[in-house]
Formats: sequence, structure tokens, C-alpha cells
Amino acid sequence: MQNDHVGQIYELLDKAAQVIADGLQLSYIEGLAEAGEMYFLEKTEQLPVQEKHAEQLQNLLEKADFRTYEHEWVRKAFQLAILKGLKDKSHPNRQMTPDTIGLFISYLMNKFTGGQKGLTLLDPACGTGNLLLTAANQLSDKMAKSFGIEIDDVLLKIAYAQANLQEKEMELFCQDSLEPLFIDPVDTVICDLPVGYYPNDEGAAAYELKADEGHSFAHHLFIEQSVKHTKPGGYLFFMIPNHLFDSAQSDKLKQFFAEKVHINALLQLPASMFKDEAQAKSILILQKKGETAKPPKQTLLASLPSFANKQAMRDMMAKLDQWFQNEK
Repeated sequence: MQNDHVGQIYELLDKAAQVIADGLQLSYIEGLAEAGEMYFLEKTEQLPVQEKHAEQLQNLLEKADFRTYEHEWVRKAFQLAILKGLKDKSHPNRQMTPDTIGLFISYLMNKFTGGQKGLTLLDPACGTGNLLLTAANQLSDKMAKSFGIEIDDVLLKIAYAQANLQEKEMELFCQDSLEPLFIDPVDTVICDLPVGYYPNDEGAAAYELKADEGHSFAHHLFIEQSVKHTKPGGYLFFMIPNHLFDSAQSDKLKQFFAEKVHINALLQLPASMFKDEAQAKSILILQKKGETAKPPKQTLLASLPSFANKQAMRDMMAKLDQWFQNEK
């Protein structure tokens, strides 16, 4: 039943994105951003398209009723449309965190934050907002407000449209996340870390984890920035490259961790999820040091089975539950 609703919403998004892209000579992903805003505003006047395109869009608007759709239907429909748009070869660096990982991270967030309510959440590299909204939807009874930062204005516009259509209280900022942030410290950070070099050496100079020579690793700086903007005792959930602790600049990172955070868990994602071994990632869970934050007696280390292997995943969940009973 859910798939029927998701499919119907996807068709509304897809058709509107195509009409707008054709009418305004935009890429599909840019058309999708405009389509999301159109459905939120429930009007077409803001789009300078020809009359025939305006009529097509008005017909789509009349078929849509986003106020009655469940938020997860909307998110999943957007995800399908975004995946279609990201196949466009003109956007090689725009990638989306797989849904299974987003749902699993949400499960982990729920476990680690226990009975806490009114949580604030930050994703400093939010892209289209899919990971942030997955967590916000799964933990809606715990979340008070979310913040997303993204330097790509097209992706951020999709995040904005999604947040509005899913009725989420969310502040979004279009900026370089490694520049100064005007956000109060949050309870929780979630981020699929952008991996690579940060070209702004002058900006990197303000960071402890800057490289001694040459460009600094952006993913190291994102970690430092995230820790800085987390409340004492708050948790951080990162998707990291498997080689994070083996790189040329890893010694500084290890020292930073020893001083600032407690490493709670390192969970290696199934290799089958990635096209090649060099792209493989893990989930790293940190807790910022503070008066109430205590290091675990034993860090949780595990290699996750395929999410499709239900029995193996049940066994893994049992292992996680046992760790929480011992540690939390």
C-alpha cells in the first residue's frame, strides 16, 4: 500500500520536474527543486514558463494533496526522483546516502539518546536533506529542531522543499560548512562526511586538524567543526571512509579524539554496498566529553552483515542490545 502512495507522489514530482526543466531549460535536478517549491506554495505564478507548461503544472497541482500524505511517503518519493536526477553525468559529486544506512543510523541515534526529548540535530553536509529528514521522521517524538548546511544551492533548495512538505521545523543554511557557523551547539550531529581535500588553506588554518603542509582533509575538518558545535555529552554519528585512521594526517586526528571525544562505536558497513573497496565506509559514533559523559568500558567494534540478510541482522541487533545493556 505504501509503495502505491510513494509511486503516485513520485509521478507528481517527476512530471512536474520534467515540465519545469523543459520550460526553463534547466537540468532535471534543478527542475525537481522548483517542483518541490511549487507543490509547497500550491501555485505556479512564480515560474516564468509558457502558458502550455503552466497549464500542465496546474493540472498536476490539482491532482496533488501533500497535506494528506505521510511524511515518509513524501521523503521516499523525493528520494526516487533525486536518484533519477543524480544519474545526470553533469553532477558527478552529488551523491545520496542509501536509505538502509539512514534508517540504521536513525535506529542507532534512538538507542544512544535513550529517553531524551526535545533534541536538536545538525547535518553539516545535508545535501538534499535525505539523511537529516530520515532521522527527523524516524525520531519525530524526540526531535525539537534540525539544522542543515549545504554549499550547493540546488541541493539545498530540494532540502527546503522536502522540509516544508514534510512539515519539519528545520533551519537551512547555504554556505561552506567549514566557514564560521552561526548556530548554537546541538545535542546530536549526523553526517555522511564529504571526503577529499579542502582547497581553502587560509580557512583551514583556523583548525587544529589542518595539514602541516599542503591541503587539509575536508573530512577531518568536518569532524572538528561538528565536535565544536555539539553540546558536552552530545553524540555524533558519522559515515567515514574506512581508511580514516590510516591516512597520512591520521595522527593528529587520533590525538584530537583522545582530547575531545569518547569513541563509542565503529561499525563497518557491508562491502557489497559499495562499487569498490576504496569507497567503502563505516559508521563512527562519538560522544563529546563533558561532566556526564563517560567512556565506554569497551568500544563497540563490528562488521555489519548485508542488510538483506535478516537472520544475520537479527543477530547483530542482539549484539548491539547486549552492548547497550553492559554500557548504558
